[in-house]
Amino acid sequence: MGIVVIGASFVDIKGFPMDSYIPTGRNVGRIEYIHGGVARNVVEDIANIELRPTYVGIVDDSPMGADVIRKLKNHKVNTDYVLTIPDGMGTWLAIFDNNGDVAGSISKRPNMMPLVDLLEEKGDEIFSGADSVIIEIDLDKEIVKKVLDLAEKHHTKLFALVSNMSIAAQRRDFLQKFDCFICNIQEAGILFADDYSRKTREELRDILSAKVMRAHIPAMVVTLGADGAVYADLHGGKGICPARNVQVKDTTGAGDAFCAGVSIGLTYGKTLAESIEIGSYLAASVITSSENVCPRFLPQELGLDIQLEEQD
Repeated sequence: MGIVVIGASFVDIKGFPMDSYIPTGRNVGRIEYIHGGVARNVVEDIANIELRPTYVGIVDDSPMGADVIRKLKNHKVNTDYVLTIPDGMGTWLAIFDNNGDVAGSISKRPNMMPLVDLLEEKGDEIFSGADSVIIEIDLDKEIVKKVLDLAEKHHTKLFALVSNMSIAAQRRDFLQKFDCFICNIQEAGILFADDYSRKTREELRDILSAKVMRAHIPAMVVTLGADGAVYADLHGGKGICPARNVQVKDTTGAGDAFCAGVSIGLTYGKTLAESIEIGSYLAASVITSSENVCPRFLPQELGLDIQLEEQD
């Protein structure tokens, strides 16, 4: 079953100004509607490495929901465990400035609780064949607890990503049960109740190492945007990965692609440092376009020796 990704699907409504963005004024530009959501993006990123991931999530009983499933299937994502219910998708409204960064956003989260019954009924089937599982840690506690129980039962590698750190910060104890947790510098500040915006990469690396060991978190990666990423693990390993120098068009989805790359690497035998290099490469491929996901790559291009499954 490969890598399983559990989380929400969103419709992203993105606005781009034609001229210099004026925060308090009317801005002429263009508006795009794109399939989004952290988990949905991540599973498509994994599929674009020609792997065959499985998505566990929810979509609307609407043409947009059907389109999400159709696109994932076209990318060879297993959607057998995707529920279709009314109002099953969230919405993310975002305005971008002239640098391609988000100037402001509002999101509406969907109700994900139906996944509890799905995992109760199909959880053993899903986890028994999984190489690893990636989950949004800010999903409802009942969902996360069920996933943790199933991962322990089936000895499955488990990776955590986040879409709302304010919620995730309330689940600090859960992080001890994940093989790796990936977030950005602002989210790390919320998690550890501190401001890291003025810290150097070297300072952040050492701070993260100390925090990870004190909190008994197996491994953690913090992205720093144009400054790359820092990482640390429970055994004292730590380091810095510089970002790739590319032309930025739209940063949406770069963090998700990074998470996908790190998780892919760790799933298939790469070290944490090597996995972060894969994540950095995929993130760079996303920010050069207006798409939310990375383009197609073969596993071998990322240094992965994976035998691809032949599927129609």
